[in-house]
Amino acid sequence: MRNRIGRQTLLFRQPPQIISSAAIVSQMEAAGPLGEFFDTVMPEDTWGEESWEKAERKMFISSVHCALSKLGMQPEALDCLLGGDLLNQLISANYAARELNAPFLGLYSACSTMTESLLLGSVLLDGGYANHVACVATSHFCTAERQYRLPLEMGGQNPPTAQRTVTAAGCTVLCAEGEANARVYHTLCITHGTIGRVVDLGITDAANMGAAMAPAAADTLATHLKDTGRALSDYDLVVTGDLGSFGSTMFRELCAHKGLALGERHLDCGNAIFDPNTQNVDCGGSGCGCSAAVLNGYLLKRMEAGDFKRAIIMATGALLSPTATMQSDSIPGIAHAVVLERRSV
Repeated sequence: MRNRIGRQTLLFRQPPQIISSAAIVSQMEAAGPLGEFFDTVMPEDTWGEESWEKAERKMFISSVHCALSKLGMQPEALDCLLGGDLLNQLISANYAARELNAPFLGLYSACSTMTESLLLGSVLLDGGYANHVACVATSHFCTAERQYRLPLEMGGQNPPTAQRTVTAAGCTVLCAEGEANARVYHTLCITHGTIGRVVDLGITDAANMGAAMAPAAADTLATHLKDTGRALSDYDLVVTGDLGSFGSTMFRELCAHKGLALGERHLDCGNAIFDPNTQNVDCGGSGCGCSAAVLNGYLLKRMEAGDFKRAIIMATGALLSPTATMQSDSIPGIAHAVVLERRSV
């Protein structure tokens, strides 16, 4: 297979171009260290809707419209919309796709949904099956609490390992090489994708998802480097999705056991989006909107500005459900990766 390297890594011979992005957050995320980089800040958690779930749907729709408006495009011009959320049956993404009126592939990979959508969107573009795709992920603190943990009205106390689900949506618009009539980003492309394996070290604590996801992140990174023959020094930045402070420490230790010294090149979106000194977020941020917002609001702008040339982005997902948790099953983790590169105009 000419486009496959090793066991799990895909090489995009005509690298899909990143041409626009958008990120929407709530007041909580806007108050964090990256607040200035986001496109839209919701005035309150329902954003004028009847429920938190409908607000999350609005976030999905609005992030797509925002990213496309920068290009003068409408959703009908998309060859495919790829995306998902954390809720049962992908109700945010499915109902949003109903309004956006574009061919749609709904994805569930928990908090790794953003990079899964980028990977699959790149496959469509590099394979000649599409010219323009939009990749989206969204999450909402209040909807996630209602589904996965306890209703907010109960005022439950979080253990120290817990993370706060980020209320955010992010959208990346990709196009095939030579197909962009307008673009926000002129230098960014996706060159590789590494499909993650489900890894489970037996973590059963649903309030410690960083520990459940860290093994998958370490596995994907080691596999990617083996498949490509590259070293960590070939990357300016190694980005994980939402391991938080505890999961990031575990990730570093697992990488060290594999002979991979991350040094200062590791950035975790769950650690970056909140300020632990001024915001009560326990171990940091989580949710598929976490990596989606940090990538589309912050990282792409820094990369376009030339702050770094090559980065591997690994959003991380804890593949649990309330049903599995109540049956005392362990929490499988997964991490999908894409490589972003900045190339000369």
